[in-house]
Amino acid sequence: MNPEIETFPNPKPGRKYLITHINPEFTSVCPITGLPDFATMTVKYIPDQLCLELKSLKYYFLQFRNKGIFYEDITNLILDELVAICKPLEMEIISEWSFRGGMRSIIEAKYIKE
Repeated sequence: MNPEIETFPNPKPGRKYLITHINPEFTSVCPITGLPDFATMTVKYIPDQLCLELKSLKYYFLQFRNKGIFYEDITNLILDELVAICKPLEMEIISEWSFRGGMRSIIEAKYIKE
């Protein structure tokens, strides 16, 4: 993806606090069947110097709606791209996928700055 996510300065650098953004309308496409997949995408992070701007994050998520990609790949890709953009102290991406074939999937990927 080509993320164009905007950031803004953390208003409280030096203080560890958790930011949680929840997108209950995330969509992508199954790369095997071509059918749509639906998920709730949660971004949790402890910012360092930068915070994610919500409108641009929303548009970033919309870029995936026609992309054929597996759950595991999309969750890790989002983590990698968001970490590269805002360089948080910690970040976790949780993708909770709708039922398919009687099963649900939840994928969690974490980053901790060393």
